[in-house]
Amino acid sequence: MKRNWFSVVSLALLTALIVPQLAGQAKLTLTPALLTLKKSIGSPQAPIRIEIFSDYQCPICRDMYMTTTRQLIDDYVTTGKVYLVHRDFPLPMHSHSRDAAHWLNAAAAAGCFQAAETALYSTQDDWGATGKVEQTLAKALSVGDMSKVRAIELAQRVQLDAAVESDIKLGNSRSVDSTPTVCVIQGSQITPLPPGFIPYALLKQYLDSLLQHR
Repeated sequence: MKRNWFSVVSLALLTALIVPQLAGQAKLTLTPALLTLKKSIGSPQAPIRIEIFSDYQCPICRDMYMTTTRQLIDDYVTTGKVYLVHRDFPLPMHSHSRDAAHWLNAAAAAGCFQAAETALYSTQDDWGATGKVEQTLAKALSVGDMSKVRAIELAQRVQLDAAVESDIKLGNSRSVDSTPTVCVIQGSQITPLPPGFIPYALLKQYLDSLLQHR
């Protein structure tokens, strides 16, 4: 009896702590600008800003993320040289890419964007065939983080979709028509790189040149 009573009390205390937290996050009105901030990595004061327009269902985007982007984060973002910004650009040919962007914005709002991004790219073939984006994230994230993601998604579906549309509109204004597309920004100067996969060695050479001459 004591063990059962303790379990009930523990569950009640856990619920009392978590539910108000989830409610508070769900009530926070999400804007495209806020979600962009939550999908960004590094220091906004970095001398170079890189924006990558990506489609989570795009195989080339996956390859770019798993190789070039992750090395970029390790060598340039964490050292304060580059501020990395993710931009959603789901392509019409990919039936589940917009849903993936929707859920990744919810994950960003919940504070687990990088873990969710890695999960979707590393299992792209699976959820790309089934459309089970939510279930894929649930397997990769902790129970607590996934509860936050679902609470945000339920409360702010319109805002999450608006953020995706905002990124698409920005991409269209820059003549983005394929993914991945990388834009390198220094001050007011925006330099779109050739679309498609960019080898890390080539990107490194370019960034080192920019940093040397700034």
